[in-house]
Amino acid sequence: MAAKPSIPKGTRDFSPVEMAKRNYIFNTIRDVYHLYGFQQIETPSMEMLSTLMGKYGDEGDKLLFKIQNSGDYFSGITDEELLSRNAAKLASKFCEKGLRYDLTVPFARYVVMHRDEITFPFKRYQVQPVWRADRPQKGRYREFYQCDADVVGSDSLLNEVELMQIVDTVFSRFNIRVCIKINNRKILSGIAEIIGESDKIVDITVAIDKLDKIGLDNVNAELKEKGISDGAIAKLQPIILLSGTNAEKLATLKNVLSASEIGLKGVEESEFILNTLETMGLKNEIELDLTLARGLNYYTGAIFEVKALDVQIGSITGGGRYDNLTGVFGMAGVSGVGISFGADRIFDVLNQLELYPKEAVNGTELLFINFGEKEAAYSMGILAKVRAANIRAEIFPDAAKMKKQMSYANAKNIPFVAIVGENEMNEGKVMLKNMETGEQNLVSADELIAIVKK
Repeated sequence: MAAKPSIPKGTRDFSPVEMAKRNYIFNTIRDVYHLYGFQQIETPSMEMLSTLMGKYGDEGDKLLFKIQNSGDYFSGITDEELLSRNAAKLASKFCEKGLRYDLTVPFARYVVMHRDEITFPFKRYQVQPVWRADRPQKGRYREFYQCDADVVGSDSLLNEVELMQIVDTVFSRFNIRVCIKINNRKILSGIAEIIGESDKIVDITVAIDKLDKIGLDNVNAELKEKGISDGAIAKLQPIILLSGTNAEKLATLKNVLSASEIGLKGVEESEFILNTLETMGLKNEIELDLTLARGLNYYTGAIFEVKALDVQIGSITGGGRYDNLTGVFGMAGVSGVGISFGADRIFDVLNQLELYPKEAVNGTELLFINFGEKEAAYSMGILAKVRAANIRAEIFPDAAKMKKQMSYANAKNIPFVAIVGENEMNEGKVMLKNMETGEQNLVSADELIAIVKK
């Protein structure tokens, strides 16, 4: 007996209904990106390992899926190297390529390779899968999709403003209520500076970022554990717990950071973004949140994160400003800012809140029952007219029992069934059945189209 097939852990099959839902998400995001002038690119699933290695830190390098060279991959390897069983060293000899870990590093490589063809500022988006050799667990997969948009080659804060408008528009279209949180790396650097712990910026922000999860006492304990002085921790308290409106928070920060040039620059940038957005009439709340830290080794200016208000789930969108995106590939000075929608988490939120529109999930709208050759031939003529009217329709391919064909319609949630027998053909009409109400009407092809479209 053949072994039952399986798929790798951390990967998934998607059913037709799940694919309809996912495409609704991707298409909504794409449509909004197009509204703001972003153009789509795609990069290969695999990149040269030299492109990927060293861009994500030691831990990230370990999570890269490496692709074994074809042909004789033992050539050029000594017996001594084989017997050493040094996995990392052998992998570097066996493998020249790897699956992409994210869309950002391949994008940086793309910009450098195509710099002579690109018009800057370059507004690109990508909706593609990425792979990470992570330990699979709930909500964490080895293969998942990212929906990124970036503007490179411009320092203007209008880019940040427009990205926040995109976020607001996308979630308004999904009918998901969200809070858009923003902060600035420069503000965080300024805070570290004025409490006298500039060299501990990463430790401070990593701890602060956990405030919602572990509470203030545990954050303070972690700060102390990292060697931050009691005096510095005390100075940090009113900043961590800063409350009020965005304007009130900014006013307080101007005073607190008055001795920090970089800190005041971050306040100025945040004030411009928030004040400009206030005139745009966003449908969702936007909040200056000083506990937001997001990958501080990567971002250099504004940082963003989006939380759903009606579902307990992590961040569903994130992003920020980064300087020198392409510097690692020898093209210095190209600043950029970007966002990434978490399609898999958005999928879960829409499911939990049952927010998928029916038309996005439903497939076939009309099924023609097949009673035999003559009836099928008659139906095919009307079917062509129905499809020309942009109605998703099909005919059951076999002249099977009526019960089987009706069961097929029910299993696929097809809302209308067209029944064609001798009487209907004689009158040049179709018996149209509404599968939800059970109502049946004898109609012409034009009337059928009008009813189904309605």
